[in-house]
Amino acid sequence: MSLSTTIVEGIKSAMKAGDKLRLETLRSLRARVLEYEKSGAEGPMDEKVEQDLLLKEAKKRKDAIEQYSNAGRDELAAKEQAELEIINEFLPKQLDDAEITARVRQIMEKTGASGPADFGKVMGAAMGALRGQADGARVQAIVKELLN
Repeated sequence: MSLSTTIVEGIKSAMKAGDKLRLETLRSLRARVLEYEKSGAEGPMDEKVEQDLLLKEAKKRKDAIEQYSNAGRDELAAKEQAELEIINEFLPKQLDDAEITARVRQIMEKTGASGPADFGKVMGAAMGALRGQADGARVQAIVKELLN
């Protein structure tokens, strides 16, 4: 089932349940999907594009959470956190640090990386392999730690 169809079904369920936050979040995702589809310039919507779109929306929420928390606006940060959790339901399961470390070690073996000079090579391969499954900042920290 496509992301668009899944979101529409989720909107219907949220409307029936009276879940305003979920409804609002799913409508914003639906708007992003429609925006992409109408632009047409970037090619058809496939699984990779859907994942990229969801990751961008998740990143927006993470940035907003950080900004609201720093400004002492905990109620707004909590709302953004709730929206992020809804978006995460549509993303692949996120890997924990141990799983990321194991995958990065495999990539280091394949690429022959041994020191900090190989950071770019490992990071590029890691982000390609872990796309959508791990936050880039976490991957970067683990790659730096393993190469040092």
